[in-house]
Amino acid sequence: MSAQPGQVPAPPPAPAAAARLLARIRAHGRAAQWEPAFERDWGKALDDSRVTYTLTPLHEVVRAWQARLDTAPAVGAFIDAGLDDADGVDLDQVLGTRP
Repeated sequence: MSAQPGQVPAPPPAPAAAARLLARIRAHGRAAQWEPAFERDWGKALDDSRVTYTLTPLHEVVRAWQARLDTAPAVGAFIDAGLDDADGVDLDQVLGTRP
């Protein structure tokens, strides 16, 4: 009997993923708000990576921001449609807490 992992870990992002992500953020309509937030998250992940000697915090920041940017059009359409969001779910509950 061999042990199988319960969940296969996600592959790490490409080495240039953070740079491409930052370019996407800068091209977005909310760049003025999102760029400083991304840089804050990235800086904290860099510090965490230096302490833990692992790239996992950096990978988590890239995945979280990719998810935010990928869902931004749907969220924008929802808000523009004037739909009620009182029963919404916090994005951090869906994506997990930010590093």
